[in-house]
Amino acid sequence: MADFWNTDWLNGSEIFAPLRPVAAALPAIGWPDLDLLNALAEDQGRRLVNAQGMRVRFVPQAPKTKSFETAFEPRTYLAGEVQVRAFDWHDLFNALVWMTFPTAKASINARHYESMSAAGKGNRPPQRDALTLFDEDGVVVVSSDAEMLDLVRGFCWKELFWHRRDALKTKMRFFVFGHALYAKALQPFVGMTGNALLLQVPREFLELDRSAQLRDLDRVLAMQIWNRERFLHGRELSPLPVLGVPGWWSANEGEGFYDDTAYFRQGRRQFITESSK
Repeated sequence: MADFWNTDWLNGSEIFAPLRPVAAALPAIGWPDLDLLNALAEDQGRRLVNAQGMRVRFVPQAPKTKSFETAFEPRTYLAGEVQVRAFDWHDLFNALVWMTFPTAKASINARHYESMSAAGKGNRPPQRDALTLFDEDGVVVVSSDAEMLDLVRGFCWKELFWHRRDALKTKMRFFVFGHALYAKALQPFVGMTGNALLLQVPREFLELDRSAQLRDLDRVLAMQIWNRERFLHGRELSPLPVLGVPGWWSANEGEGFYDDTAYFRQGRRQFITESSK
C-alpha cells in the first residue's frame, strides 16, 4: 500500500521548506509508521505537549463516535492523542506540522475544544471555521515592510510577486502552516490558494536562520491564536495564490504567469492595515 511513498517532495519546491528540519529523518523507503512518528516527535529538542501540558502522541484513527470526549479535537485536548490514518498524506503532514509548530497547534486545539464545549452539539461558531481554515490551508506571511503586506491585503499580485520581486526576496517570507495545503502541494495545480495570516516583523527576524525563525514564529502564532479577539471569522485571513510566490512554482519565472486573472484575482480593495486595528 505504501508503494507510492517517496521523499522527492522534501527537497523540491520551497513550499515544503518549514518541514525539512523534522522531515529529513523520514525513511527513504517505506511509509513512516506511528512508532517512527512518535520517535521523531521525541527527537525534536522541544517537548511536544498539548495546551494542558500532556505529552502528544500519534495514535491510530478510531471509528467515528458520538462521544464528545473521543471526537478528534477533544481527544487531542483531553488525552494528548492525535489520530492518524494509515497511509494518508493529509494526516502525515498534520503530524509533521505538530512537530514544527507545536505551540501553535496546541493553541488551535485548545480553542477548538473551548469553542466546542461552549457551543453545544450541532452548533459550529464562525471562530471554529476561521481556526480550521488556517489549520488546513494556512500560510504565515511575514515582512518588515508594512506596504508589502498591504499589497497582499489589496490583491496586488503582479505588483508584489513580479514588480517587487527583488524586494520581496529580502523583506518578506512565506511559511506554509496548513497540512492540507502541504498535501495539495504534492501535485500542485493553478488555483491552489492559501489562507494567509499577515504579520509585520522587525528586520532582524529576516536575518535569523530558518530554525530560529520557526521557533520564534511558533511562539508568535500561538499568541495570535490564543488571543480571543483574533480568529473570530475567516475573513480575517487573506487569500493567497501560493503558486505566485517566487521559488514555489517554476512557471512563475515568467511575467506572463501573473496575467492569469482567473488565478490572480482582483479582490476586496478595502482592507484594514495593521496600524488601524
